[in-house]
Amino acid sequence: MNDVLRKIQLMGIVPVVKLDDAKDAVPLAKALCDGGLPCAEVTFRTAAAEESIRLMREAFPHMLIGAGTVLTTEQVDLAVNAGATFIVSPGLNPKVVRYCVDKGIPITPGCSAPSDVEVAIELGLEVVKFFPAEAAGGLAMIKAMAGPYVNMKFMPTGGINANNLTSYLDFPKVIACGGSWMVKDDIIKAGEFEKITELTREAVTMMLGFELRHIGINAKNEEQANHLAGAFEKLFGFKKKVGNGSVFAGTGIEVMNEPYLGEKGHIAIQTNYIDRAIFHLKQQGYTFNEESKKYDKNNKPVAIYLEEELGGFAIHLVQK
Repeated sequence: MNDVLRKIQLMGIVPVVKLDDAKDAVPLAKALCDGGLPCAEVTFRTAAAEESIRLMREAFPHMLIGAGTVLTTEQVDLAVNAGATFIVSPGLNPKVVRYCVDKGIPITPGCSAPSDVEVAIELGLEVVKFFPAEAAGGLAMIKAMAGPYVNMKFMPTGGINANNLTSYLDFPKVIACGGSWMVKDDIIKAGEFEKITELTREAVTMMLGFELRHIGINAKNEEQANHLAGAFEKLFGFKKKVGNGSVFAGTGIEVMNEPYLGEKGHIAIQTNYIDRAIFHLKQQGYTFNEESKKYDKNNKPVAIYLEEELGGFAIHLVQK
């Protein structure tokens, strides 16, 4: 997977934007960035698309900006010259796809049937847009097509919203979802950019699904760890369980056999998608202790510590 598609995968959500007036481009881009999604697919359904992409790129050079609803090779050139780094189309036009592939421009054409996917494979693609997602069979259809086409990945768009987002993203063949629920036309036209920031932040928070996993307490030694865990069991009935290097009291309290990271201990926060959580937190300026990263048997990351402490506690990010 190329770098642009990999970044889209880590982003998780691609806001699909329709702008009727280019004057809204910069405040919209700022709202998305402030909300934690420095990304936009600007659709070529309006005459303002090209100028909107150009203004966004000038104001936010770090932003991931693509062009959507691209139907011709001429539109590809307009979009890329304006600053778009990826192309999205509602259907699979071999001429447009081949043009992008030859120029090294990432493109995800719309596919909703096995025949489309086979054409995409023949053209050398590894990711396609599944559109219109809900109307074309939703997640069940993606899973059905993923069976025979084991190397193809999908970016569903169309009918994706806050209620079904994570059900799509939970399927490993889905790299990201396109959606417009945080950037609806009426909100943009009303100039309610603070509302867009709020909705965007809510979307990212819901996607990552942060929840408290447990509190870790640094004991001086194994004897003290057993004593503390036993005290929690006696007080509250949190059953003590001896682990590897620690003793748990129930599932919410872990007492370390010896001091580990964090002055006082650690707070474990679980997330739906640890790779995406790391990416989004890094965007906010947080750093991670890469040496603390742990992997499962499939070499996928399952845990990592932040460098920063909060109130004397190290922050331990763990995969749900």
